Amino acid sequence: MNEAIALARRPSHAGRSLPAACLLLFGACAADAGAPAGETPEPAVAVSGPAASSQPVAGSWPQFRGPAADGIVTGETLTVPWPEGGPPQIWRTTVGAGYSGMTVVDNRLFTLFDQSGSEWLAAYDAATGAELWRHRQGGAYRDSQGDGPRSTPSVADGVVYALGAQGELAALRAADGELVWRHALARDFGARIPTWGASTQPVVEADLLLVNVGGRGGRSAMAFDRATGEVRWSVGDDGAGYSMPQVFDVVNDGKTRRQAVFLTAASLLAVDPKTGQELWSQPWSTSYDVNAASPIFVPPNRLFVSTGYDTGAALFEIVSRGAAFEARELWRSRGLKNKFSSSVIVGDRIYGFDNSILKAVDLKTGEDVWRQRGFGHGTLLYADGHFIVLGENCKLALVKTDPDAYREVSSVQVLGRKCWTMPTLVDGRLFLRDQETMESLRVGPGSAGSGG
Repeated sequence: MNEAIALARRPSHAGRSLPAACLLLFGACAADAGAPAGETPEPAVAVSGPAASSQPVAGSWPQFRGPAADGIVTGETLTVPWPEGGPPQIWRTTVGAGYSGMTVVDNRLFTLFDQSGSEWLAAYDAATGAELWRHRQGGAYRDSQGDGPRSTPSVADGVVYALGAQGELAALRAADGELVWRHALARDFGARIPTWGASTQPVVEADLLLVNVGGRGGRSAMAFDRATGEVRWSVGDDGAGYSMPQVFDVVNDGKTRRQAVFLTAASLLAVDPKTGQELWSQPWSTSYDVNAASPIFVPPNRLFVSTGYDTGAALFEIVSRGAAFEARELWRSRGLKNKFSSSVIVGDRIYGFDNSILKAVDLKTGEDVWRQRGFGHGTLLYADGHFIVLGENCKLALVKTDPDAYREVSSVQVLGRKCWTMPTLVDGRLFLRDQETMESLRVGPGSAGSGG
């Protein structure tokens, strides 16, 4: 649908973000541990408006790319096809600049944005779009490819972990935004902030928070104590990549070994997530050191990786060699170049963007099966036998999963300005944002209390 239609159907109760001048109530100041040099920690800011829904709803999206960080959502029922004019809008609200994704836990939505000369982490009522609190993450980030933060917050056990575009890493209470701990990665660990801003996602693993810091002197990949922010281990010397670390159980020769893989600026680096012990590494680099799409684990012991800038994709088999491991290349292809959007693997197909072309690729061989234009550099997720695809031109499509052909069921025009952020799907509600607007659409029946 066009912008005029979208605005015309906007509900009168839609939640609205408030500018800095309208912020009303300040929470208690947090401890100053780890505050960036020259700055004092910012208190959380509570925003007036409807109270958060108290009734818990089914499902959650606690990290980038969904519950399992693989772009796949289980337990969702979608409305197929969409009604004429597209899925009904539940709410729409104006946010600041940025490409940060949206995490949703306990009916609260968390995202980062740039507004009024600062970078903010904010919490919203997922049912109404009303802003609940905000925390100043750091100074504004400016870039020719779009201003604002890039990373998506992670949520676990009532704590939100967020990384700003200039490397400000913070843990805050999800209930009220009170600061728990904070680090300035460049100052504290010598992090080299990538060309287009810090974009990796902090990953929760047991009692640790894993981050591709990109620091010098053995501080490329690091683990922090989730409760205190204390450094538990660090390893490697590569600069930071843009993608999210992946943690999975490799089964080989009847043995299971948990591994954390960091796609840094120069390599695939696998470590023991408990100790940081290096298990294996594989060179992997692109022009401008832009390793952006997340590697994907394929049980029991394979790993798919793809990057843009004419590098392409490969499938590796992770095998043990006594106490050590190695990654053996099964195939390599320049026919699937994930520039920044990660692929999704369903069955024996890899579905993803080769630059601006949506493709299905044979997982066993790396060969193209089908291709579809019209989305530009898009993103996608899988649920209920369908893909929800969002193009950079803000075309939103419902596509029936077919390993042999592209089968579009419905499509609609949403939002309006550079849709580079991956959608979030929770309890029948699809959450979308462009560079200045965020909205929620009803795409499935959901459960009582989920809004709309």
